[in-house]
Formats: sequence, structure tokens, C-alpha cells
Amino acid sequence: MRLMQISAANPAVPSLLVRVARCGGSTLLASLLLALGTLLWAGWLYGHGPEKHGAKPAGEPVVLAPGYEPLEFDAPEPGSYKLPVIGVAADGKVLDSDGQALTLSALMDEKITVLSFIYRACNDVNGCPLATYVLNQVRNSVAGIPGLADSVRLVSMSFDPANDSPEAMAEYKNSFPDSPVDWRFVTARSAAELRPVLKDYNQPLSEAALADGSATINHMLRVFLIDSAGQIRNIYSATLLHGETLFSDIQTLALEQGKQSTAADVVKTTLGDNGSATYIQPEDRTGYASGSYTSRSTSVYQQGFEADLMALSSAPVVGLPAHPAIATLTADKIELGRRLFYDRRLSINDTFSCAMCHIPQQAFTSNELATSVGVEGRTVKRNAPTLLNVAYLSSLFHDGRESTLEQQVWSPLLADNEMDNPSIGYVLDKVAGLKEYPAMFEKVYQARRPTMQSLGDALSAYQRSLISANSRFDQWYFSGDATAMSESARRGFSVFAGKAGCIACHTVASDYALFTDEKLHNTGVGYLQSTAPRDEPHEVTLAPGVVVMVDPKSYAAAAEPVPIDLGRYEVTLDPADRWKFRTPGLRNVSLTAPYMHNGSLSTLSDVVDFYDGGGIANPELSPLMKPLGLTDDEKADLVEFMHSLVGDSIELLASDGVAAPIGDLVKP
Repeated sequence: MRLMQISAANPAVPSLLVRVARCGGSTLLASLLLALGTLLWAGWLYGHGPEKHGAKPAGEPVVLAPGYEPLEFDAPEPGSYKLPVIGVAADGKVLDSDGQALTLSALMDEKITVLSFIYRACNDVNGCPLATYVLNQVRNSVAGIPGLADSVRLVSMSFDPANDSPEAMAEYKNSFPDSPVDWRFVTARSAAELRPVLKDYNQPLSEAALADGSATINHMLRVFLIDSAGQIRNIYSATLLHGETLFSDIQTLALEQGKQSTAADVVKTTLGDNGSATYIQPEDRTGYASGSYTSRSTSVYQQGFEADLMALSSAPVVGLPAHPAIATLTADKIELGRRLFYDRRLSINDTFSCAMCHIPQQAFTSNELATSVGVEGRTVKRNAPTLLNVAYLSSLFHDGRESTLEQQVWSPLLADNEMDNPSIGYVLDKVAGLKEYPAMFEKVYQARRPTMQSLGDALSAYQRSLISANSRFDQWYFSGDATAMSESARRGFSVFAGKAGCIACHTVASDYALFTDEKLHNTGVGYLQSTAPRDEPHEVTLAPGVVVMVDPKSYAAAAEPVPIDLGRYEVTLDPADRWKFRTPGLRNVSLTAPYMHNGSLSTLSDVVDFYDGGGIANPELSPLMKPLGLTDDEKADLVEFMHSLVGDSIELLASDGVAAPIGDLVKP
């Protein structure tokens, strides 16, 4: 894009502007902004600079930001793309231009909000004036769309409460003509009240004193687009801020929040056609063995944005009880655990992290593998369970062998087929020797060296922040929104709670639902795996249409034998516990395929068919298992109900995971 350059010494700038510039004044700034247009307004600002704020010397050209010129390409079509959830918009105390005390959250008030931080005396043409110029453009564009004006609010908040009093902000506001779009100009009561707001929005600033006793504020321009649910959906810098693209983004959010969707629509629209997170869509391999198979793989979107996980953990969530460990969590502790969770250096050979089995873009499980693969490709005999809402569980692992996350984290760290560390001390010594961790542990635990307890506590803190509910089911069942869930899903819940009896193990309380009794049951899946013939040829698909049968001896020479899994018996050695496994929760279940402790069932339809058949008969089969006699319609409705259990934070958590550091592989 061509950049425009201007100079106060340029004869193209009318001499009138030089005289006007010397008048100064914030009201004049706003008036010129509207009346003179981009070039003249920018020229006025340049002439105003040297007089008071020590800007560039006269004659040195000013390079204007792209937001001052028309786009040289068409703005994206509203609704043709998605804006990921970047984080939760922070709250803070403010004063409006009438001097009324209120909060930022009250200003947002379920509207699409554009929030910019400015101060009236700013003389940087590509700083606060750019933000005000673009917001005014957007206001005019929004006003021209019927029904959109009532859904949008613009908020300009001052960096400079000492000089930008409510009265001053009111004068500034009055410089702009009336419009159906609400534009608020707010300030803070004091620098002390302003400081936490700036911190939450990552808006560092510094003040520099000038010779005349005044001061200039140095800051980085950032403008925030916030949806009606209070989630940040885009952040614009000086090089990215443009009225046309911002207007397209606003319309995209308006279309998104105005759509009345069924549960299946929400999964498809929000998380991709095949029910997995937008950021990575696994290949649908249905029909792969057929010679006519055509790949339908999708591109990988890898840009991520760090989320405010502490805010997510602290906020009440429809469908879940109060967070059981919120009193133990802090933002710094979660951030330390997050860094550890994604750090590949926590494995024996610096190649494997927790996130490589619990993939954030795949609902913190692994859609691609029936059972996990550990360091150096070693076989793990069980499927990776999702970590979403693990904060609420007191029975961990498929066999329930741990009761707290702090203890649980050490099993994969030490298992020879997972991360293969030789001892607890080895892990602690290694983490203590990595340059970024001592200061982080000191900040959180007042000790630079990690201990078994502190490292476990940090990793568990991150996992406890992975909260996902407020699904379509929750909005229907707990919030009473009759339109939140499709008729098919509602019928499916009736089957779930009635004829199928799923609710006996996947429990629902009066005001929340974890969808698990946390007990262990024998459904026959483990029995079938343990007793299946091992001397039969294996069918192996080498490529679409290329299927070969491999004899057992050759197969055994090339692959590890499938391990026998006795479930809870391996913990208690009680024969009555053979092939018992923990009831998994069903939240986000449409995103966590494959299913069962061994990943042996690929789809939700397969799972429903399995339970409809009454499981696999064996001496320890649970008495709850029996044929259900479901019709095809009832099965379809039951699957539709399970699709309605996708929480609203899935994309936020996936995006945050993409943004997480994975560990500097350069040795310290």
C-alpha cells in the first residue's frame, strides 16, 4: 500500500493550516478531523507538533499509517470469515463525560464494542489521532446500516486523567456531530485507578517531561474489538487499523451473534465441518480403503492469541458448579503451569510435551490416535482423555488410580512409554537448569528451585483453568432458553434421561451437570480386547484401494503386541474389578473422538450402537448394561443431543494453546 508523506515545509500544505495549527486546542482538533479531511488534518497535526511536544523538525517528512488512505484491495466480505476469541475483555473503573462513575463492563453492556486508548494532547499523527479518525469513519459507516447502530458502541478512554477530566472529555465529545451510534469518551478518577486497566489491556506507557513544564505520553496504539459476550475478537495496531476492515469485522460479529442456530449448526460453524477445532481440522478418512478415495484435508491455521485464563476460571459458567480450586489459582501460577505443559524439554530427549497427547486444537485429546504414542514413538495402551473440566474430577486416569491433579502429573513425566524421565529429582534438576523457570518459580512459590509439590501444583493450575461449558444444552436446560437447542437434541436428551438410561452414570444435577458419576464400570470393551484372538491375519490399508492381509507372525515382528488391559484390577488386584474403567464426562464429547479407554469406537454413532447392544457379555459385566432397543431416529436424536454439549470457550482455549511457547531447544 502506498504511504503518504507530508511536511510542514511542503508548499502543497496551505499557509492557512500553519496559522490554524498555532491555535491548538482539542476541540479544534476534532472539528478539523471532520471538516478538512485526511491530508489537511494530518498536516495540521504536524504543524502543531514542534510548538509544544518536541515532534520531528520542520522539513522531515511524516509517514502516515495505512488507515488514512483507502484500501487498495476489497475489504473482506462480512461473514465470510471468523474472528477467533483472543481473550476476555477486562473490567475497570471509569468516569464518563458527565462525571458519572461506572465500569467498562457496563459500557460494553452486551454490545459490540470498539475500545481505544487515547489522550487529547497527543501529537503523534499515527497514534491517538489515527484511532479517533478511524473510529469516526466506522461510526459513519455503522450509522448507514439499518439495525446495526443499536448493537455497536465506541469507547475512547483517556491515558491522561490528570488533564483529561470529565469536563474536558465532554468538550472533546461535543466536537463531533450527533450520530445514532453511541460514542463514549471516558477517563479515570486517578492514575491509580487507571493503572490496573492499562495493565489488563497490556497498554504500557511512559511520560516524558518537556521544557515548558508539560509532558508527553509515550504509548503503543492498540484498538480492541470486543463482542457482545465481552470477548476480545481482534486487536489493531497502527499498521493494521483501517476503517474499512474494522467495519467488516464489526459486521461479521453482528452476523455471528444474530444467527439463531441449532446445536449441530453451532458445532459446524464454530468448530469446523467435521466437528474439530477450527485451528486444526483432522482429515476425514471415511472410505479411505476405497480406491476412489479423495483427500479432504484442510489447511492448518496456526496463529494463536494468549487468553486470560484466570478470568475464565473465575467467571461463573452456566452448567458447572463453582470452581472447586479457584482460591488456589493465580494468573502467575497458571502461566507457569501453561509454560510447563507445552515445554518439550520436560521429556527425556527434549522432544515431547504434555500437549502432544492432549492437543489444545483437538479439545485436549488426540483425534488422530486410538491410543497415545509417547517419546520415541513408544506405545501407550490407553486413549488420551480430554483435560477440559478436569478441575472438577476427583478420580483420574481411566482406572481411577489418582485422586488429585498435583499427583497425577508425575505419572506421564516418569512413565517409560510417555516422557521417560528416570526420576523425580532428574525432572526437578532439569527444570531448575532452564533459564526462564527459576524466576517464575520464585515469583509464584518464593523459591527459585522447583520441588515435587510446586511443579505438580503449577501444572495442575493450568489444567484447572481449562473450563468449558455454557453449551447450547446448558442454555436450554439451566438458563431456560427454549430456542437454544434443536428439537432433535431435546428429544435426544429425553432418550438419554429415559429409555437409554445414560443418565444413571452420566449424571445431571439440578443446577449443573458434570455428566459423570466418577465411578468405574465394566461395559465389556476391556474384556473384548483382552480375550480377542491374536493369531488371525491383520488387515492393513497401505493406500486408498490398496489393502493387504498380514499374517500374525510378520505383524508381530513389525509392531509391538497389543497389551492386555485389565482396568481397575491393575490398581486393586481385586478380581471383581477386572475391566472396570471410569465413566468419562460427556461435555464436548463430539470433539473428543475416538471413544472408550482404548479408542476402539470411532464415532458417537458407534458408541450409541455399542450401548444399544448391551455391551459385551463377561463375568463382571455391569448390571446397568442391557440391550436398549433404540430406533434409528432415537439413536440420531441421542447423537444430536451429545453434539449440543460443546462449550463456548473451545476456540479461546485452542487459540491460547497455539500461542503457548513450546520450550527453547537451545541448551542453556
